[in-house]
Amino acid sequence: QVQLVESGGGLVQAGGSLRLSCAASGRTFSSYTIAWFRQAPGKEREFVGALSRSGVSTYYGDSVKGRFTVSRDNAKNTLYLQMNSLKPEDTAVYSCAARRNGGVYTGPNMYDYWGQGTQVTVSS
Repeated sequence: QVQLVESGGGLVQAGGSLRLSCAASGRTFSSYTIAWFRQAPGKEREFVGALSRSGVSTYYGDSVKGRFTVSRDNAKNTLYLQMNSLKPEDTAVYSCAARRNGGVYTGPNMYDYWGQGTQVTVSS
């Protein structure tokens, strides 16, 4: 199994930037497909972005394409989400998730392990 801990959330003005981190322990990220999800109050969990298990390919939800970037540091066993040009609509709890099997999916039920999440609030 793998344990995931998110950090880096906070309050930021619209148009600003934040970088979230997801630190893993137990197994290295190379063993999993890693993804970011978010959930705003009263809404369903939404796919944000993902990195393939090989680390070669990235995938993004339509609402964040061109603004958010997923990357990882294998030496630190850490996944990152760089968020630029933030909008109030980006306000949510952001969580990282790991999938043991191959393939990238947008459905949260396809992932095996989850962190506790970190709050991101974007003011108008």
